[in-house]
Amino acid sequence: MSERVLMKGNEALAEAAISAGCKCFFGYPITPQTEISAYLSKRLPKVGGVFLQAESEIAAINMVYGCAGTGTRCMTSSSSPGISLKSEGLSYIAGADLPCVVINVQRGGPGLGGIQPSQADYWQATRALGHGDFHVIVLAPSTVQEMADLVTRAFDLADEYRMPVMLLADGLLGQMMEPVVFKKREENGKSFDKSWAANGHGGKRKHNIINSLYLEATELEEKIHERFKRYDEIKAKHTMAESYMTDDADVIIAAYGSTARLARTAAEKARSLGIKAGVFRPITLYPFPVNELREATKTAKRVLVCEMSMGQMVDDVRLALECKIPVDFFGRTGGIIPKPEEILEKLKGV
Repeated sequence: MSERVLMKGNEALAEAAISAGCKCFFGYPITPQTEISAYLSKRLPKVGGVFLQAESEIAAINMVYGCAGTGTRCMTSSSSPGISLKSEGLSYIAGADLPCVVINVQRGGPGLGGIQPSQADYWQATRALGHGDFHVIVLAPSTVQEMADLVTRAFDLADEYRMPVMLLADGLLGQMMEPVVFKKREENGKSFDKSWAANGHGGKRKHNIINSLYLEATELEEKIHERFKRYDEIKAKHTMAESYMTDDADVIIAAYGSTARLARTAAEKARSLGIKAGVFRPITLYPFPVNELREATKTAKRVLVCEMSMGQMVDDVRLALECKIPVDFFGRTGGIIPKPEEILEKLKGV
């Protein structure tokens, strides 16, 4: 095990991406994720990689499209409005069945909004990251250590299923500093078949065509059905969640990312007051960990969803529980971080 290093979340993620075999990064600066670009601009060239600051977010995602088509591990990062600009390119990448990793360090919105932390991009990430019938895998870290660990998992899942994977963080996680351990990985991770890639062949095989255009409707429908079979496999194999004090809980706080840290404090304070509270933290936001939530709420009489938004994950919680348990909501938005005391007061009310 490597020694612990005190690092900012954005920088820990960037270093972990290099360890995971990321060879190319294309991005454009925007607060609060600019440290990812700044760090990689120094480190990637030193390890034989390519860093390129594009002229815009739109250019950056199309550079990822081209690079991913060669089978090279590549990444881009941005924050909320920048992700919106990348959405068309992400749809092209998904339509061409290409692997890549996208980082969203969320800030308040809509529009330019503010630069403070937010979780108001949940619907965008899990429902509408671009046009057409497609999904991306969405992973949500809650610590600096997970910022590092999940980026490695993101690259592996992207390669295994040939699709984009998003890490949905927020400005709080990106800017905070915590000890982190970088785990050694042999040969920069797993080995995946890249025979589909357009990376040169010397006349030894037929040309690989990277494209998302299907003029025959039946062919496009068949391709989309095949894609959704992969999504079903991901749902069956790769959902992740963490449960905390849920075995005997009467009320469960459902929260993800940095908000889950505050929810744990609130639950502990609630326990000291005789309220049997627990915390359910989804780590995969798409696919949502339905079975894990049902298991965590076996004894619960109510669920309180806590988010830094006006309520977006609350819909997935209600759907997962099939409205069999009352689901309440508490959130702060516009870049305001909820306090554990506020969550506790809401717990008392429900």
